[in-house]
Amino acid sequence: MNKMTSEGYTTADGRKIGGTLMEMKNITLRFGGVVAIKDISFDIHEGEIRAIIGPNGAGKSSMLNVISGFYVPSEGEVRFRGQKRPQMRPYQVAQQGIARTFQNIALFKGMSTLDNIMTGRITKMKSNMAQQALWWGAAQREEDEHREAVEKIIDFLEIQAIRKTPVGRLPYGLQKRVELGRALAAEPKLLLLDEPMAGMNVEEKEDMSRFILDVNDEFGTTIALIEHDMGVVMDLSDRVVVMDYGKKIGDGTPDEVRGNQEVIDAYLGVSHD
Repeated sequence: MNKMTSEGYTTADGRKIGGTLMEMKNITLRFGGVVAIKDISFDIHEGEIRAIIGPNGAGKSSMLNVISGFYVPSEGEVRFRGQKRPQMRPYQVAQQGIARTFQNIALFKGMSTLDNIMTGRITKMKSNMAQQALWWGAAQREEDEHREAVEKIIDFLEIQAIRKTPVGRLPYGLQKRVELGRALAAEPKLLLLDEPMAGMNVEEKEDMSRFILDVNDEFGTTIALIEHDMGVVMDLSDRVVVMDYGKKIGDGTPDEVRGNQEVIDAYLGVSHD
């Protein structure tokens, strides 16, 4: 990797990564007397795949919730596109261009694949409720446009055969793919993935890895992910930040992190839920 600056860097395989998209500055997060995150700083650059890893209980999910705006840090600040981000509601964060998937699948189980992915377009809808209820004029044209966008995502994720199937009937791996589709429907600038491979078999992990790389490559989407499978992390990521007991113990390329003794000790140690 070439020398990294706030304007970007070049990866070892020659990809050009843009400037800083999001910056976490001295983030501390407390829940009463419990410190979940302690004085952590790192950034996410446009166009990169940035992994957040660490043993169980390290504070990874708390950090992802800070990035997504679900948690407000007790100290420090989040900067997005160079501006300090004020306290925001989740829908405002989505409107800013940040979408996410969840560790525990959060789909509407009785709704079809198509309709679940359509819900990801909500922040893009401009017609009012009366127009939508009548399905007339601008509302009809808008829905047609949204359905066209969703059909492209369905084709991209190769799930045409299940487009009308209620997601509650789908196997776990396909449900995770539908959830990825719903997040992509929001056309995010920053996509947050919370353990996208959790519970998958080898074949499902290979498929999901391919889709994540394709989302990054074809859509230019910046991705931040939490993942326990170190093989997946090292293969997918441009840079990795490592947490342990709420602190940052490593930050760099996969090779740099792999050779960090403190990181090696943390992963050889006992899991601390």
